[in-house]
Amino acid sequence: MTTPPAESEIRRVAIVGAGAIGSSWTVLFLAHGLDVCVTDPAPGAEQRLRSFVERTRPAPVADGRHATARSSGRLQFAASLAAAVRDADFVQECAPERFDFKQQLFSELDAIVPPTVVLASSSSGLVMSKLQSDCRHPERCVIGHPFNPPHLIPLVELVGGNQTSPHFLDVADRFYTRLGKRVIRLHKEVPGHVANRLQAALWREAVHLVAEGVVSVADVDAAVCWGPGLRWGLMGPNLVFHLGGGEGGITHFLEHLSGPFSDWWADLGDPKLTPELRKKIVDGVHAEAAGRSIEALAQQRDDFLVQLLAIRRSAAASSLQ
Repeated sequence: MTTPPAESEIRRVAIVGAGAIGSSWTVLFLAHGLDVCVTDPAPGAEQRLRSFVERTRPAPVADGRHATARSSGRLQFAASLAAAVRDADFVQECAPERFDFKQQLFSELDAIVPPTVVLASSSSGLVMSKLQSDCRHPERCVIGHPFNPPHLIPLVELVGGNQTSPHFLDVADRFYTRLGKRVIRLHKEVPGHVANRLQAALWREAVHLVAEGVVSVADVDAAVCWGPGLRWGLMGPNLVFHLGGGEGGITHFLEHLSGPFSDWWADLGDPKLTPELRKKIVDGVHAEAAGRSIEALAQQRDDFLVQLLAIRRSAAASSLQ
């Protein structure tokens, strides 16, 4: 079996795909002083990437540090896949979320990248066991799924396929952690991984409530972000319910509220996204956006994220004193 390099030896990263995720990864890697080479065959990809890096450079990244002016000097754009990954110590794939395309791409990457280099996919829901099936060195293929935007949101979901070596997972884990990411390791593969499945479950019920006329699109969003969403910015649902149990904690909570929750589970909806329901959601979202552009909404989101993350870092530092 090939042996991966130590995490500390990763100095040059190749990014395949310069869309929203790939561009955000680029900002994060540059902010940590890494050399980054990006490739994307789409017309205008390099210009859009460099514009994004320039716009985002003054902003903090996941661990609070700022991308510096000198970071742009470490960024390269390659016209071909082979040129981009030629000297890479780590590859982060950010191509379109299409199974056939990604499977072929991993086969190509596996053929040209030395077998000691981690090949990590940003896939939001595909499983690595299928993506690595045509690779000669599948042991180095992992899912390293970030949350958008990766330069701000710390979460990375890390999982291998049935042929992935634990050694390569360990290297990827340490590498992402070095970048200030909060890594969770899945014990087994599941389509959609963890966080996206949780999002899908919540959104399914949100869509059901809108479809049934229980609440408007704007108010279902308000119910999340002005209610449980505030708590979820600090702790997850299990710990939240531990507090909800009072002095008895989660044991008391389950004794007294597991029945009502089971009843609610049985009553949750299974909506179908018909054309009529799609229009209702689209119209509701546009009304909620109130004329604000995608760029303006993204900037508002990112500004809030920066402040929230700063609060979390300050609280974590205080707890260690």
